[in-house]
Amino acid sequence: VLQKWVNREISNFDYLIQLNTMAGRTYNDLAQYPVFPWILRDYTSEELDLNNPAVFRDLSKPIGVVNEKNAKAVKEKYENFEDPLGIIDKFHYGTHYSNAAGVMHYLIRVEPFTTLHIQLQSGRFDCADRQFHSIPATWQALMDNPNDVKELTPEFFYFPEFLENQNGFNLGQLQISKEVVNDVVLPKWAHSPEDFIYKHRKALESEYVSAHLHEWIDLIFGYKQRGPAAVEALNVFYYCTYEGAVDLDALTDEKERKALEGMINNFGQAPCQL
Repeated sequence: VLQKWVNREISNFDYLIQLNTMAGRTYNDLAQYPVFPWILRDYTSEELDLNNPAVFRDLSKPIGVVNEKNAKAVKEKYENFEDPLGIIDKFHYGTHYSNAAGVMHYLIRVEPFTTLHIQLQSGRFDCADRQFHSIPATWQALMDNPNDVKELTPEFFYFPEFLENQNGFNLGQLQISKEVVNDVVLPKWAHSPEDFIYKHRKALESEYVSAHLHEWIDLIFGYKQRGPAAVEALNVFYYCTYEGAVDLDALTDEKERKALEGMINNFGQAPCQL
C-alpha cells in the first residue's frame, strides 16, 4: 500500500482509509472510528486558493499545538505533571483526537448517530452551545483551546448529508446569539454542503497535502505516536489510550476493571502503531 501511494496509484483518501483499517480502526466501533486530519486552516476567505500553502494546516504538528501559543501551555502541563501514586505517566493532552463522543458530535444530524448521541446524553440532545453547528467556529475553538484536540472523521471528505439537518431535529438555539442550530454553517468559500465536500476532498488530494501527509501519519500511526519522539512532538496522550498500556485481564477487581474499560471506551484510543 505504501509503495502504491508513493507511486500515486492510490489517492490520499484511500491511503488513509487503508492505514486506519490496518491500525484496527473501523466504522463498526465508535471508540475506534477511522480518524482523518484537519487539513485546512482557512475557513473565512471568500475563495479557497489551493495553490497557496498558507491555507493549509501544519500537518507536522498535533492539532492541539497547531496554534503556536498553545504549545507553551501544553509543554508546561507535561513538565509539571506528577502522579503521587506513580501509575499515570506524564501526558500533553487529557482528551483525545478521536473518541465515541467526538464522532457523534460531528455526525449528530444523521442516524444512527443521533440516537446514540441522545442515549449518551441520558435521553435528550446536549445543550445547543456544545453542538457541532459551524465549521469555522469549530476550527476557531481548536485554535483557542489546547484542550480540544478533535481531528476529523472520513465523512468530511465524501458525505455532504451529515452537514444538513434533513430530519429536522430540534437541536436548540445558541445562548448568546439566539441563533437556531440547524444545518452546519459552512466556510464562506463553500456554497453548499456538496460544494464543501468537493473542495475539501480536492484539498486532501492537493499537491501540498500529498507532500506533507506523511508527517501527520507519523504522529497518529507511526514513530511519533509514542516514546521520546512523541514527547518531542508534543504528542503524548493519557496513558490508557495506548494499546497494551493496561492489562485488563490482570485486574481481579471487577469494579476496577469495568471502570477502566469504560474509560478506554469513552475516552479515545490511539490506533495500533504501524
